[in-house]
Amino acid sequence: MQHVRRRLCGLLICALFLPAAGRAQSPADLPAPPPPQQGMATGERQRAQFDDQHRPITAGGTVKAGPVVFQNVAAQAGLTAWRNRTGSAEKRVIIEAKGSGVCLLDYDRDGWLDIYLVNGSTFDALAGKATPPHAALFHNNHDGTFTDVTEKAGVANDRWGLGCAVGDYDNDGWPDLYVTNLGKNRLYHNNRNGTFTDVAEKAGVALDEGSGSVVVDHTGATFGDYDGDGRLDLFVGGYIQYDFENPPLTGTKAVQNSACQYRGENIMCGPRGLKGAGDHLFHSNGDGTFTDVSVKAGVSDPNGYYALGALFVDVNGDGRPDLVVANDSTPNYLYINRGDGTFDNQSYMSGYALNGEGREVSNMGIAAGDYENNGHMDLVNTDFSDDSTVVFHNDGSGEFDDASARTGLGGRSGPFVGFGDGFLDYDNDGWKDLLIANGHVYPQVDEHPGWGMSYAQRPLLYHNQRNGTFAPVPAVEGTGLAEVCVGRGAAFGDLFNDGKIDVVINNLDGVPLLLRNVNPDHNHWVELNLVGGPKSPRDAVGATVYLTAGGMRQRGDVLSGGSYLSSNDMRVHFGLGAAAKIDAVEIHWPSRATETVKLPAVNRIYTITEGKGITGALCGGKRCAAQAGASLR
Repeated sequence: MQHVRRRLCGLLICALFLPAAGRAQSPADLPAPPPPQQGMATGERQRAQFDDQHRPITAGGTVKAGPVVFQNVAAQAGLTAWRNRTGSAEKRVIIEAKGSGVCLLDYDRDGWLDIYLVNGSTFDALAGKATPPHAALFHNNHDGTFTDVTEKAGVANDRWGLGCAVGDYDNDGWPDLYVTNLGKNRLYHNNRNGTFTDVAEKAGVALDEGSGSVVVDHTGATFGDYDGDGRLDLFVGGYIQYDFENPPLTGTKAVQNSACQYRGENIMCGPRGLKGAGDHLFHSNGDGTFTDVSVKAGVSDPNGYYALGALFVDVNGDGRPDLVVANDSTPNYLYINRGDGTFDNQSYMSGYALNGEGREVSNMGIAAGDYENNGHMDLVNTDFSDDSTVVFHNDGSGEFDDASARTGLGGRSGPFVGFGDGFLDYDNDGWKDLLIANGHVYPQVDEHPGWGMSYAQRPLLYHNQRNGTFAPVPAVEGTGLAEVCVGRGAAFGDLFNDGKIDVVINNLDGVPLLLRNVNPDHNHWVELNLVGGPKSPRDAVGATVYLTAGGMRQRGDVLSGGSYLSSNDMRVHFGLGAAAKIDAVEIHWPSRATETVKLPAVNRIYTITEGKGITGALCGGKRCAAQAGASLR
């Protein structure tokens, strides 16, 4: 605690904003939003970086030979017939630049992950002058290909889409899908027959907050059982209030006649200077409906910060899901779960509100994972160019310090604009690595080659060095890491049931990437598909697993949401390295029950049901020869 106090006091924040010792922090204890200046919160202009061919490092920097980790198989998989369409190519207003997320879910419960890609829209489509672009649900065919089943499934979402989150909100054993939009949101209830029905209005979570020509831009969403009643609740972040009759164009009254510029060039305005939107927490009533308890719970965001990433995750190890919100160009929120239906706003006291320099940054996505294998949940926030990706290192009690420099992620990320991110053990060595999807928000950067950055950018992969640091993995020409796109949402999961974590990236105004993990390692692995009991959410969101193998103890969590407006594979994946035997598995269920399970073999996907142990297993994507029963225990 003292290191946080000293850092903030040194910035003259302590005397103004820190609460008295022993007093719980409330929204009123936080600073007011920054003055209505324009643009993104970013650091000082950095030196331009070029490769040996004088290409901006964001689009170049590739090598001719090296380890091949990912191949982009989107075309072979059948995904490239669909593309994202969001606004105009010029990106004159901010809602055209945010892009959309992607969710991984096994919607038909066949044991294979399917892909849901959110789409944007255009002003002509909203005005009824053009056919609106639609989202896409791709069914996994179990052979490396996917089939577009959007129309049959009823999940086209012909609105201006932003994000999505997966959660079985009615505990019927089938994953449901929440989609955030510019305007009203959707809650797609899984009908258990390959189709969905939008029940958002009936459930009370549509959020039709607009008035006249003004609509609210809803962004990150996350499911979690914050009050421990065994039912999933829902948090939805708000970004800005957008006025279609008075769009925030430079030099207009909508932005107080300001000129909006980046490095002297006219660009879109915002988010600073635009009117922000509040956040919402919906409590499940247990009957398919929800009640908005945002104010009562203390998470309503009266400051109107610009929310993007959101995630329910236990950061202090007390078994209760806390809530983290990545805010664009404004301080982040960390709400610690008190266990009584309310949250303690510990944003500043925890060190999560600002980076290590005491500045708010343009936070986009949130990756959560224990990268040191010490049982502590760390967080990584992506942000804007001229800033470093922020590694929030957790001391185990929910207090964070900025470890960007000492982890090796600091300066390398400077020219990139990061969005979707996630921890993944791509080589199954038992240590979590990190991948970031990148893409600028200003197309005008391509007109200035001297800036050393590009609009379309390649993803970044960092390998865990097992000592608290990461090293960049070279982008080999012609492979997935060399793909140059305007990356936005990213979701991580084992799409081919081969024990390797793959990545799907939703690209702004482009086709998606499906980065198949082809790393040549022969390390062992195991994945756990958890099913909650009567006192836990059925999909076990909020469960924490500790696995010990090869003398190492790892942590994995079942989470909904995160990254950038996206949701990952809920199966918990562990790389085991050379260990061919698992010594112990300890599951902390959302019900607060603890269960130990003996896994008889590696390289399998086990289904574990709370209180019943192993109830199923997949080998090579198919039912193992010895199915559920004593032989699997």
